[in-house]
Amino acid sequence: MSSSVILDERVAARAPWSAVVKAGDTLTIIDLEGNQAVDCILYKAADTAERYSAPETIAAQRNAYLSEGSVLRSNTGSPLMTVTFDNCGRHDTLGGACSQESNTLRYGHHTKHQHACVENFLMEGARWGLGKRDLVSNINWFMNVPVDLDGTLGIVDGISGPGKKVSLRAEQDTLVLVSNCPQINNPCNGFRPTPVRMLVTRPA
Repeated sequence: MSSSVILDERVAARAPWSAVVKAGDTLTIIDLEGNQAVDCILYKAADTAERYSAPETIAAQRNAYLSEGSVLRSNTGSPLMTVTFDNCGRHDTLGGACSQESNTLRYGHHTKHQHACVENFLMEGARWGLGKRDLVSNINWFMNVPVDLDGTLGIVDGISGPGKKVSLRAEQDTLVLVSNCPQINNPCNGFRPTPVRMLVTRPA
């Protein structure tokens, strides 16, 4: 099936991004250089009080990881987006977003000044009238967070590579908020954040 390009933007390393993806359109996130984590929160465009829910999504699919076929559900259980293509293999729902506070706790007070995903979400979310109370558990596209048998989470070297991509079809008009993760203290970005590409297409 042919499609037309609605939006094609490059998101710089460490930068935020957002857009409303209309119902039926597909957002493809492309890891241009590989090993880059992309933090993401979804909101119902018409009512941002309805937003992505990790518990609803995980419970419905009985899997903590996202991959092709995963349905990203809101806090009401409604589908927001569906993963229609994925050649990375799996994506994290549990690791959360880095913040200046968590950087300080995990890596030392000398990291307090470093820019982080929560700050990206707050800056970009403000464009849509969103504040700190509107931030929820996020998706980490391309991020490798294994869950050990004892329930321990690890943040380890990524499994993505240059050109790997994940495509998300909007089931309703969806506001997509992204932080192209600036983290340099753990291996999620290979200690070197890189740009990603955001491509929105519409079926012809």
